[in-house]
Amino acid sequence: MKRLAIVITHPIQYYIPLFQLLTKQIRIKVFYTGGRSAINKYDKGFGQHIRWDIPLLQGYEYEFIPNFACSPGSHHFLGILNFNAAKRIRRFNPSAVLIYGWAYLSHLNLLRAFKNKIPVLFRGDSKLIKSNSRFTDYMKSLLLTSVYRDVVTAFYVGTANQAYFKAYGLRDSQLAFAPHAVDNSRFAENRITEVLALRQELGIKPEEIIILFSGKLQEIKNPALLIQAFCNMDISNTQLLMVGSGRLEEELKFLVSGHASSKRIHFLPFQNQSRMPVIYQACDLFCLPSKFPGETWGLAVNEAMAAGKAILASDEVGSALDLVSPQNGMVFKSENLDDLTQKLTALVESKTKLNRLGENSRKKIADWSLEKQVQRILAHV
Repeated sequence: MKRLAIVITHPIQYYIPLFQLLTKQIRIKVFYTGGRSAINKYDKGFGQHIRWDIPLLQGYEYEFIPNFACSPGSHHFLGILNFNAAKRIRRFNPSAVLIYGWAYLSHLNLLRAFKNKIPVLFRGDSKLIKSNSRFTDYMKSLLLTSVYRDVVTAFYVGTANQAYFKAYGLRDSQLAFAPHAVDNSRFAENRITEVLALRQELGIKPEEIIILFSGKLQEIKNPALLIQAFCNMDISNTQLLMVGSGRLEEELKFLVSGHASSKRIHFLPFQNQSRMPVIYQACDLFCLPSKFPGETWGLAVNEAMAAGKAILASDEVGSALDLVSPQNGMVFKSENLDDLTQKLTALVESKTKLNRLGENSRKKIADWSLEKQVQRILAHV
């Protein structure tokens, strides 16, 4: 049987179902380069330690590789430092190695360590980001072209990611589409009883429209713009639900205080994974208003679509190119308050229309599945 070694910094809730599916088809072993302490890591975006309430270490084979970084973490290049990672992986005797992300010293070393020995597969979701400096862009191009020279196959997650890989030297023959995906079935499972209870708890009537933002309350996601647009819109049968935690939390609550629409704006703190399907299903429209450099993808869009919801996203959201269209929502110009307000107003004019757009979302996201991702990965092992 072929063996696939997977290299990733720490257990990530989105990828566990993928690993569990892969292990039913092939022998895999996941090597966590961030060390065992990364299982309960401090999330700077949420501003708290995160302990997911779904099993992260069940249903697949794994190994934690000791991380000797002085300042450990996946937020900087020197935060992942393993002295014996290649040796540990070789003991598994893999047919191929799949590496998630290169921007850590150890991952970069592993790309080089296995070059020309076994197929080096790569997974990342970056998109092209141009700076204001030609020199900076030129140096970045030299660096990334050098990095990706060691890769046999890169799995791109969507259109923007494909363009990124091609810009930095990867040929079509080196690229394979493996769609960014979540566990669609978990978000689609009917949670109507809990949904009605949540609406009642918030004092929101079944016939009222809920606009949802869910994520880290940080500048790049631009939640303040959505609040401003909602207040400008001022439509009485709409409610705004802001779900998440982060450094902007108090600032956003202050922004809302005293406004005429404040009674229709609700804040919920960070919600764990088992609760998120209820949150999505309770809403009618999901909005992700990220600004430059934006979301490389935005898996919350996948989650909301799997829950059967209409989508409004900024054009800085990587997934908008592939997942959002007039059939299931709208895309607005990032940081443009007028455009956001106009499109928000158009979408909430009818709950029936939102339900129809949401059903189109559910149908579209069915093709962006973990099962399809598994197929594409196995074809290159």
